Amino acid sequence: MQYVEYGKTGKKVSVVGFGGMRFDMDRSLEENVDLVRYAYEKGINYFDTAPDYCKGQSEIIFGEAFKKMDRDKFYVSTKGMPTKYDTAQKAIEAVKTSLERLKVDKIDFYHVWCLRKMDHYHLAMKPGGQYEGLLKCKEEGLIDHIVFSSHQPGHEIKEILKEDKFDGVLLGVNILNFPYRWDGVVEAYERGYGTVAMNPLAGGAIPKNEEKLSFLSDGDKSPTESALEFLIGSKEMTITLNGFTTKEQIHMACKIGDSAEIKEAHVESLKNKLGENLNSICTACGYCWDCPMEIPVPSYMQVYNEKQMFKANDEKMEKILKGSNEWGLLVGKKASAKDCIRCGKCEEICTQHLPIIKRLKEIEGWEK
Repeated sequence: MQYVEYGKTGKKVSVVGFGGMRFDMDRSLEENVDLVRYAYEKGINYFDTAPDYCKGQSEIIFGEAFKKMDRDKFYVSTKGMPTKYDTAQKAIEAVKTSLERLKVDKIDFYHVWCLRKMDHYHLAMKPGGQYEGLLKCKEEGLIDHIVFSSHQPGHEIKEILKEDKFDGVLLGVNILNFPYRWDGVVEAYERGYGTVAMNPLAGGAIPKNEEKLSFLSDGDKSPTESALEFLIGSKEMTITLNGFTTKEQIHMACKIGDSAEIKEAHVESLKNKLGENLNSICTACGYCWDCPMEIPVPSYMQVYNEKQMFKANDEKMEKILKGSNEWGLLVGKKASAKDCIRCGKCEEICTQHLPIIKRLKEIEGWEK
């Protein structure tokens, strides 16, 4: 495993990180804990989570795993949304709750989480707001570094970086959308921030569509391996988070982390093959699952990816909707796209800023 310094913090982190958003919740606590410890044994020393991941269980899984890991040899990252913790006191309480769940005495990297527009940033930075509470936690030794997680366009990310309030940034970037998002990565790198990539496999879209995305391969590796190597081998990227569900996935990522390097000629050729529509695919974060009408929005959006990524026509989309349970469509749900009341809740929370309601209306047409 290669290790690099996280920005200017002096902390040496593994170029592959464990993202705790995609644990298989059909497995036992012990099985998921074992997965975390396996990653640690393979050399991964950066573990990223959040209070709401995996139905609120992600921090708990990590906490159980950390009990039998050498605390001096790994780093913990978690998060809090300024919209939820909008006062300094709420922010302090959130940090303490995460510490209890994670069973550690200090959080190494704490994110102002899920900034989707500048209003969220200003909310975090207001007097008596979240950032002020995090500064107090830092003074008390409860956290080491304040960082932020952003789903904003590059020019807004640059604006935040220029204010120099953070030590690092977590960004949604991958081999499919990098031509439209890399400017924020470069800006952070050049300013000495730690840079972390989330959704490196586009929410699983790349491994699920390897045949259709064969052009991502440089010839020596599969599209999935090439997608990971693209980020892991980029000098501008400090850590590439992976949402592991199997030991085989850990083994593959760590193998790439041993000697990743990218071929500039291949990167340049990709720029000519990637359309702008790949910048607006659903990454399956699941934040829009809590629909008041119980519409399985994330499932529908994954099907819609077929249209965004591969220009499938409506007839094919209708066939996918009616003939496949691959995405868990309507499982445990009573509503479908036609029941959308246009409340906008899904669009407000969408990390990709997608026109979800418009897409649901199209999907309604497929269900004739």
